Amino acid sequence: MRPPYPPPPERSAELRRRFAEEARSERPDLSALCLLVGAEADGALDEAGMDAAQVELDALAGQLPFRPGGPRSWAVALRELLGERYGFRGSAADYQRLESSLLHQVLVRRRGLPILLSVVWMEVARRAGAPVYGVALPGHFVVGFGPTDQQVLADPFDGGRVLTGGDAEMLVAGATGAPLQPSMLTPADPLDVVLRILNNVRAWAATRPERTDVALWAVELSLLLPSHPARLRFERAQLLVQRGDFVEGAAELEAYADVVAGVDLAAAERVRGQARAARAMLN
Repeated sequence: MRPPYPPPPERSAELRRRFAEEARSERPDLSALCLLVGAEADGALDEAGMDAAQVELDALAGQLPFRPGGPRSWAVALRELLGERYGFRGSAADYQRLESSLLHQVLVRRRGLPILLSVVWMEVARRAGAPVYGVALPGHFVVGFGPTDQQVLADPFDGGRVLTGGDAEMLVAGATGAPLQPSMLTPADPLDVVLRILNNVRAWAATRPERTDVALWAVELSLLLPSHPARLRFERAQLLVQRGDFVEGAAELEAYADVVAGVDLAAAERVRGQARAARAMLN
């Protein structure tokens, strides 16, 4: 198994308890949730390392000008600090690395996926008092500054380049072939950001059959979020069976079939057939 290596079971259980607690708090802390994801992925990330990452975000925020002005001034200040001075940005190669989805590694490497770089932008800007939020454009996450009628977008993956309306339209058209809709520009909820990060981790693992361990913890963290797709239970069951845990995998398949039966009896029966096949592997 290639690094990063997961933590031992006792540490993992504690991290998951804290993740679920934070996700259900009145105001979930995005950086804390991302660092808990990182600690579940990387057993080398201990409490001191998590604290150091928060201190790094604080230190970066302390280097921003005091209230530089309107939304565009904030976007430019973040670009100059993070993109130009510190070199945070992304490249095509970053999509091939699990570390690109782990906040503590992104802070060290100054490289990552669009959504993780956006988390850095948001957390640094938020600490400095900026009106900042994530914008989940289809296929490409960016950050927004200011209210809707004055909104300025920036692309941390491109070093914080300030986007024009035409730039955003091109990003959406390139990802979906469809036009930009106003609903795509609304602020992203922190828990939706975390779920999207975990979806990226699952997508990374899906192309690497030897890393079902990564796929499994990403699914199981997703299931701890207050709102998540029901189909994740089916995905977890399949992973358990794939990893040789036939008893728990079959039980999870049966539980999912009970949920599906209310809307699609034929699909439920197919899932129950998979559960029977999983149990048969024990013979």
